[in-house]
Amino acid sequence: MRKTSDTGYGDTVVPSPLDILAIAAHRDDVEQTCGGTLLKMAQRGHRTGILDLTEGEMGTRGTAEDRAREAAAAAEILRVSWRHALDIPDGRVENTWENRLKVARVLREQRPRVVILPYWKGRHPDHYTASVLGYEACFLAGLAKLDAGRALGTQHSALSQNDVAQALMPATGGGFSTPAVDAAASPGRRDAGATFDAGAIAPHRPFKIVYATLYYDVRPTFVVDITDQFETRLQSLMAYKSQFTDQEAGKGIFPAHAEIHARVEAMARFYGMLAGVTYAEPFLQKEVGLVEDLTLIPVKSI
Repeated sequence: MRKTSDTGYGDTVVPSPLDILAIAAHRDDVEQTCGGTLLKMAQRGHRTGILDLTEGEMGTRGTAEDRAREAAAAAEILRVSWRHALDIPDGRVENTWENRLKVARVLREQRPRVVILPYWKGRHPDHYTASVLGYEACFLAGLAKLDAGRALGTQHSALSQNDVAQALMPATGGGFSTPAVDAAASPGRRDAGATFDAGAIAPHRPFKIVYATLYYDVRPTFVVDITDQFETRLQSLMAYKSQFTDQEAGKGIFPAHAEIHARVEAMARFYGMLAGVTYAEPFLQKEVGLVEDLTLIPVKSI
C-alpha cells in the first residue's frame, strides 16, 4: 500500500515523495523510451511518476482527450504512482522562466530522488527542449529563496485535487494504487480547491538526473535490463490506440500496426545485446561512475 506523508498544507496532505520521476514532452514518450524501466522500479517497490509537459493536442492522430484516457490506461499498466500533464502548448515547448517554474513546482511537490529526462539532442524540438527545460527546472527547484508560487502569480498548484485524492487511495488488488492521472477526467483542468501553495514547500533538488536516449543514436552510459518487463511495456505503448492503430491520418508517418512490435523489439534487442541480456533500455549520465569493488562491475568484457 502506498504511504502518505503527515506533512500537510491547510487541509491537504502531501503524498510521499516519488523515488523516480520521468519527464517528457508528450504522452507516450515515456512509454517508448523508459516504460520498462519504470515498471521494473515499481515492481521493486519504488514510487514512480510521469510528468507530461503537454496534452498532445497538436498530434496528427487523436485528440488531447483521447490521449488523456490512453495515458491513464498506460500508467496503470506500468504501475506508476502518479501522473500529470502540464498545460504547455504541444509543438511549442519552450524553455521559458514560466515553464521552468511550472516544472520546478512539480519537483518540489513530488520530491523525486531520480529524474529521467529526454536526451538533449533529437529530431523533435519539443523533445530536446524538454531536456534542457527539465534540467534547469531541477536546478531552480533547489533554490531556497525561490517562491515558485508567488512567481507564477495566481496559477494553481500543479498537484490537483484529483491527484491528492488518488494519492490517498488504498492499494488495489494488484498491490499498488491506481495512478493519479487527473488529465483523464478533464484535460487542461486546474482545480481551484484542495490545492496547496507549492511556493511554501521546502526546496528540493533531485539527487540524480539521467537521460533516456532511445530517440537518438548515441552510445548509452548504461542500459537497464527489461527482459522481464518487455511485453508489459509494449502493452503500455499499445494503450495509445489513437496513435498506433492503422488509420488514414498520418499513414505516411506512422508505422503499420503489424510492424510496431518488430520495431520496438529490434531496438530493445539491440540495447540488450550491448549488455548481454535479451531486452534493455538505454540511458546516459553526465557524471563519472563510482566503483567500490572492481569484481562486482557487471557486463562481461570478452
